[in-house]
Parts: sequence; structure tokens; C-alpha cells
Amino acid sequence: MSRLSRLQRQVLSLYRELLRAGRGKPGAEARVRAEFRQHACLPRSDVLRIEYLYRRGRRQLQLLRDGHATAMGAFVRPRGAIEEPSGARARKAPLEDGDGTRSPLDGVESPGTPPNGR
Repeated sequence: MSRLSRLQRQVLSLYRELLRAGRGKPGAEARVRAEFRQHACLPRSDVLRIEYLYRRGRRQLQLLRDGHATAMGAFVRPRGAIEEPSGARARKAPLEDGDGTRSPLDGVESPGTPPNGR
């Protein structure tokens, strides 16, 4: 077996740290495993994407280690939701947070950028 690169060792270390930090917090360990499995098929040559995901994982680890964190949530698209064309503004299927409840921000659109870009 070939030796692991420095980035691979960092990612594995992050995985272990996230699992340890998530112990005892509902949904955290399953979420960590699912995220890592989802991105396991990334090619080794996609270093930019891997580094981006690594930095994102580091930020999530800091939040999870925070004493105020009691669980790890996820934004989940409802099953059967169809993506709208990019020009459509109205949302047909609201996003749920996994337990069937709606977010207080459902239906709220972000302000658009003016045509002059300012």
C-alpha cells in the first residue's frame, strides 16, 4: 500500500476529530459519516475541492466543539422535489430541516444585485 499524502492524513485526522466531537450529540456522527461517504469518490487530483471541503469541515468542527452545540442539523431537500429552472423565483417545495418542520426563512428571498453590480 502506498503512503498517504499530507492532505490525506489531514482529512483522516479531521474525520476522527469530528467523530469524537460529535459523540453524544444527536445526529452528529451519522451526519459526519454521510458527508465523508458522499465525497469519498472525489479524485485525488481535485485538490482545490478537497481543500475547500477540508476547510469547511474545520469550521464545522469548531462549531461542534462549542459548548452551546447540542446537535448537528442538516438542510435536506424533500424527496421528490424537482429543481426549477434558474430563472424561476418562486419555490414550489419548501426545504425542511429533516424532522418535517419548516424553516422560519421559507419563502424569504435574498435581495437581488442591482444591474450595475453595486
